[in-house]
Amino acid sequence: QVQLVESGGGLVQPGGSLRLSCAASGGTFSIYTMGWFRQAPGKERECVAGISRSGGSTSYADSVQGRFTISRDNAKNTVYLQMNSLKPEDTAVYCCAASRVLVVFTRDYAYWGQGTQVTVSS
Repeated sequence: QVQLVESGGGLVQPGGSLRLSCAASGGTFSIYTMGWFRQAPGKERECVAGISRSGGSTSYADSVQGRFTISRDNAKNTVYLQMNSLKPEDTAVYCCAASRVLVVFTRDYAYWGQGTQVTVSS
């Protein structure tokens, strides 16, 4: 069992940057594939980025490609999401998630954090 706690959200102007952190506890962090998701009011949950156990492989949604970077520090049991060139449409609650299996679908993530609000507005 692993518990996930996100932090780093807040209010930022368009074009600005934020770095989200997801701290894991209660499990062996390095065995989990990690992902970041977001959900805005009235919209479905969207997978933003994913990262393999070692951090050697990453994937991104087309909507954030080139602007967001996912990374992890297994020694610190933490996964990060660096968000640059933020747009109003990036406004959402961002959650991190963990999976012990190869991730193909959202349902493959068994563990979820509570989420942190990111608001991009002038």
